[in-house]
Amino acid sequence: MTDAVTKRSFLLSAVAVLVGLSAPAFAGALPVEKDELKLGFIKLTDMAPLAIAKEKGFFEDEGLYVTLEPQANWKVLLDRVITGELDGAHMLAGQPLAATIGFGTKADIVTPFSMDLNGNAITVSNAVWQQMKAKIPTGPDGKPQHPIKADALKPVVEKYKAEGKPFNLGMVFPVSTHNYELRYWLAAGGINPGYYSPSDVSGQIKADALLSVTPPPQMPSTLEAGTIEGYCVGEPWNQAAVFKGIGVPVVTDYEIWKNNPEKVFGLTKEFTQKYPNTTLALTKALIRAAKWLDENNDANRAEAVKILSKPEYVGADAKVIANSMTGTFEYEKGDKRDVPDFNVFFRYNATYPYYSDAVWYLTQMRRWGQIPEYKSDAWYAQTAKDVYKPDIYMKAAELLIEEGKAKKDEFPFGTDGYKPATNEFIDGVTFDGKTPNAYIDALPIGLKDHQKVEGNQITGG
Repeated sequence: MTDAVTKRSFLLSAVAVLVGLSAPAFAGALPVEKDELKLGFIKLTDMAPLAIAKEKGFFEDEGLYVTLEPQANWKVLLDRVITGELDGAHMLAGQPLAATIGFGTKADIVTPFSMDLNGNAITVSNAVWQQMKAKIPTGPDGKPQHPIKADALKPVVEKYKAEGKPFNLGMVFPVSTHNYELRYWLAAGGINPGYYSPSDVSGQIKADALLSVTPPPQMPSTLEAGTIEGYCVGEPWNQAAVFKGIGVPVVTDYEIWKNNPEKVFGLTKEFTQKYPNTTLALTKALIRAAKWLDENNDANRAEAVKILSKPEYVGADAKVIANSMTGTFEYEKGDKRDVPDFNVFFRYNATYPYYSDAVWYLTQMRRWGQIPEYKSDAWYAQTAKDVYKPDIYMKAAELLIEEGKAKKDEFPFGTDGYKPATNEFIDGVTFDGKTPNAYIDALPIGLKDHQKVEGNQITGG
C-alpha cells in the first residue's frame, strides 16, 4: 500500500470511529473487500470508461483506489488477469467466452459490464482502395456510396490469387470482435476468410484472404510497410491511416452490424465471488463513467478526447481521436461524414451485458471452427449465462438509482437478457440469439450443422 493511500485510509478510519460509523466513509459507497486495484487496458479509444472513472473520481467515490496500466497485447492482458497480477481489465468481448470454453487459454472469466457499442472500422491500403473504387457506385456528390461491401474487394483478391500472391489482412486477436467483423464483411462479399481446426489454429484453412494478428498500435506502420493490404481495428488506428495518408477506411462496424457490442470489463469468476462488493463498486463506477461519456448529446466528448490523448491512456494525437470520438468519421481523405453513433458508451443500453451478445460471438466461433463441433441451442444459452452477469450489473444500477446518480428508465428492467431478433447486418441475415443454430445455418459461408474441419477439408453435414 502506498504512503498516500495508507494515510488516506487511516484518516477515513479515524473519521469513521469519531462519528460512530460502521459503514464506508464515502456516501453511497459499499464496504469493499479490496480497495486498491490494478486494472489493465489496451491503448484504444474504447478504454474510455476506465479513464473517465479514474479522472472524474467515480472510482474514489466508491472507496476504490485504482491504478490503470496499459498492456502490451491482448494475450498478456488476459494472462495477467488470470494470474491475479491484474484485478480486472478492458477486454475483447470474445475473450471471457473463449477462455470459458477453452479456446486458447482455459479460465473462468466473467463480465458484469459491456464497455461500448461500435468503434471499429476496416481500412485498406491506397493501392487496394484505387482498385476497389472502380467497383463502387457514387452518390450525387460524386463520393462513394456507403456502406461499401466486400463485393468491391472480391476482384482484387481474385487478382492476387491469379498472380500467386497472398492477400494479407490484419486483425487484433483470434477471438476479437475485429476478427469476426472482418470475417463477416468478407464472407458477405463472397470472400472466404478461412477456418480454424483443433490441429491448425492459423484460421487460414481454405482461405481466399489470409488473416493474421497485428497489435492495434502497429496496424498503420504494418500497412505502410506493405506487410498487410488492410486491417480491422478500433480507433484511433483507422483515422491514423487517414492522417498519415497511407490508407482508406472503407466500412465501419456500425455498417457491418448496427450497434454491435465491442469490449467488456473482464474479471475472474473467483474475484467476483471473493470480492462481491468490490465487483459491485467497480460496476457502479463504470456505469457512471459511461453515462458521463454520452450524456447531454455527447457534450463531454471534447473533454474525454483531451483525457484519452494523455500518454498514460491512448496517447494518440487529440485531433486523431476527435475525428471519430466526437460524432464524425473520415473515410477517404477529406470525406468526413456524420456518424453520431460511431462510439456509443451508454445509450441503447450499451453497458448491459446481454446474453444475446455473447451468443453472437459464440456463433462466429462455431462458424469458423474455433468451436470445432456442433453444439445445441441450450449449450449456447448456458455458456452465455456462465460468462455474462447481468444480475451484478442490475444490482449496481439499483444502487445508483437509490443514490440519485441514475434514473430507472436508463436501464432495461424486465429484460430476459436477449435483444429482439435483428437483420441490421450488412448482408441482411436475421440473428435471433435464442436460435443460434438456425442463424449459423443461414449464413452462406461457414460451417453448418454437424460439419467439421479435418485436415484441409470440410466434412460431415
